[in-house]
Amino acid sequence: MTPTLLIPGLAASGALYKEQIGPLSSFGPVHVADHRQADTMAGLAESILKTAPSYFRLCGLSMGGYIALEIMRQAPERVSALVLMDTSARPDTAESAQKRLDSIALARKGQFLRLMKESIPNLVTEARALDPYFREYIVTMAEHCGVEGYINQLEACRTRIDSRPYLSAIDVPTLVLVGEMDKLTPEDLAEEIVDGIGENAELEVLQDAAHLTPIEQPIAVTAALSEFFAKVG
Repeated sequence: MTPTLLIPGLAASGALYKEQIGPLSSFGPVHVADHRQADTMAGLAESILKTAPSYFRLCGLSMGGYIALEIMRQAPERVSALVLMDTSARPDTAESAQKRLDSIALARKGQFLRLMKESIPNLVTEARALDPYFREYIVTMAEHCGVEGYINQLEACRTRIDSRPYLSAIDVPTLVLVGEMDKLTPEDLAEEIVDGIGENAELEVLQDAAHLTPIEQPIAVTAALSEFFAKVG
């Protein structure tokens, strides 16, 4: 059976996909990428490909989606199907890039966990941002990522290229998922990806979810991925 490779988002760990890993294993082995080991998207994709299966379904959320798009440029022949969740094909704006530099400076000064806690309202819905369960979940994933991993990730995000010109080259079945309340990568950016890829891509909008859809709507995300995997094989 074809393996699945899951790539978490910024300052997230494999726990992001905790509820999906078990059900998806019925379609083949499930692997979670370590996306902390380089400070460029190209470098991260290269490091992940070194230990990835020879042929796999590829799924990435947010920053994981940026890496997935880089993998599609470096090794498209190794990917059988693609899932892009709550992500964008665009590069950072000048403002976003500067914010990442500011965050790098703060993280180096010992403010890493404060940054994580302050980011929570942008990651989940308003009600979940106040829920101790979700707050602890997000902070625990960040602790697993670690300061140096986080800094590497910020630098890679800050310097990433514009993936929009490369979308039309993606010729594998692609599912694009987005939370209806995603503030960071809203629905119009998901639609842009679908339009760029063309007939191979389909869009699904998840209700009552913001940016971290796998933990906000685990049942809906698992169902969407399972249905897609069953269809594409």
